[in-house]
Amino acid sequence: MLKHIGRLKRNQRKVIVAYRTLPGDAKSCVVVTTENLEAADHDSLIKLVESNAGQSSYEFATVMARATLSDGSNMLARFHTTGKMVKFATSEIEMTPDTTSTITLDELNNIIATQKGVTIEDLAITPDNKEPTTKRNVQPTATNAEEPIVEAANPNDVLSDEQLAASYRSQADGLFKEAKRLREEAEKLHPTKKKTVKKSGND
Repeated sequence: MLKHIGRLKRNQRKVIVAYRTLPGDAKSCVVVTTENLEAADHDSLIKLVESNAGQSSYEFATVMARATLSDGSNMLARFHTTGKMVKFATSEIEMTPDTTSTITLDELNNIIATQKGVTIEDLAITPDNKEPTTKRNVQPTATNAEEPIVEAANPNDVLSDEQLAASYRSQADGLFKEAKRLREEAEKLHPTKKKTVKKSGND
């Protein structure tokens, strides 16, 4: 079974779900439309989905933010700026983890929220919340006092610059902490030797 793979209910076109839900917009998601990708970009995307990193990720977009395409460009940024990432209502996306199973994304979000003991709004990734933790004594709610989301097939209705920037900052913070930890481990294994500067005879 593979995570993050789905299709549009209305026409069965395949998509990869980058964000299952959005901050402040629990009934919407952002997907990558695969059929209009260039062959090299399509192959890079599918390989990333099938990778250990892709399958172990909570939201696939966090892995896309660290991945590059064949031309060296950042996958998340390139797909965002070229209109490949499109916002849809979660009820319009069917998840297809295998050839025989389907479940709408809004139903899947309900199940995940119930298992974690949080609300659907709590599932969204924010700079301060990379993955929701299980809460006690919190009753998940399937309905919210939000305006209904109209499905979006317009390439302009994609991940906002603010949301993309928030994702970058979150990834940068994580990478900085990991780099610092690795440097500390490296110093323990083999301390860096300080170079001595030789003074010239003219000084």
